[in-house]
Amino acid sequence: MNKSLQPSDDLQALDRLIGTWAVTGGVEGTVRYEWMPGRFFLLQHVELRQYGQEITGFEVIGNLRPFGEPAGAEVWSRFYDSTGNTLDYVYEPDGDTLTIWGGAKGSPAYFRGTLTDGGNTLAGDWVYPGGGGYHSVSRRVAD
Repeated sequence: MNKSLQPSDDLQALDRLIGTWAVTGGVEGTVRYEWMPGRFFLLQHVELRQYGQEITGFEVIGNLRPFGEPAGAEVWSRFYDSTGNTLDYVYEPDGDTLTIWGGAKGSPAYFRGTLTDGGNTLAGDWVYPGGGGYHSVSRRVAD
């Protein structure tokens, strides 16, 4: 491993998400974030209920680094769930604001929330193209 490689600043900024969160709003349940060894990838474990359907899954979050190439600047993720979906996102931290783009940065589908309460609450809205979406509040319940 090349010791000069370091996780990007934007990826390191997501360290604030580490722990278990209780989610309420348009979905209900828990999510848990943890670092993969090396801290180049953040893992999210999901147990949610949305529109009466149980959804479990996991997400791998990090900078893309295709074979033989340097790491990209954006923090991408891929989410895999128990209903067969594979969804891509871009995470964009900016101080206490977190935007999660559905697909590429600038997409009409996104979440934008604000961390408050010493970083223990993340509240914001999922916005969908053509209208719709929902308000979501996540509260840290364990580190």
